[in-house]
Amino acid sequence: MSSPRRRIETDVMKMLMSDYEVTLVNDNSRQEFFVRFKGPAETPFEGGVWKVHVELPDQYPYKSPSIGFVNRIFHPNIDELSGSVCLDVINQTWSPMYDMINIFEVFLPQLLRYPNPSDPLNGEAAALLLRDPKNYEAKVKDYVQRYASKGAADEAGAESEDDDELSSVGSYNDEDDDEDAQAAGQMDDV
Repeated sequence: MSSPRRRIETDVMKMLMSDYEVTLVNDNSRQEFFVRFKGPAETPFEGGVWKVHVELPDQYPYKSPSIGFVNRIFHPNIDELSGSVCLDVINQTWSPMYDMINIFEVFLPQLLRYPNPSDPLNGEAAALLLRDPKNYEAKVKDYVQRYASKGAADEAGAESEDDDELSSVGSYNDEDDDEDAQAAGQMDDV
């Protein structure tokens, strides 16, 4: 299996045949797809359902895939706004021996079980985890309830120009819908 194209086909086929719900972005290319990912049992993420965007580079498996959560998640190593995942194995120590199944069965569940607040992408989550673990867990559960239901995962990333509910600063507080009540520093149409 020396050809990256062949490896992409094989790994995507394994994902499609697995228990994961996989949606290809474009039927002609298997390099971009979404995977429905469930929070691991016995964690504050249990019961959550996330839509995870996966993009495989042309050099896959020699170059790591790009992984990002589409619906919001509160975690020290996941950027709340972009959904980018700070995961050493994916970003720095990726090996062609790993495949997509490893990411969804081992790497992402381990990341949610054992967050690393010393290498944060979400400083607020890292600080809360270090300072007040019980409050951190409560906030994670709140996010799971608000943003990680099956319906929220289905709607996440809906292709719409004005769908800024996904991860925009403006959608953080739904009570301020009045146009005159904009928060200082709010960004329009980023």
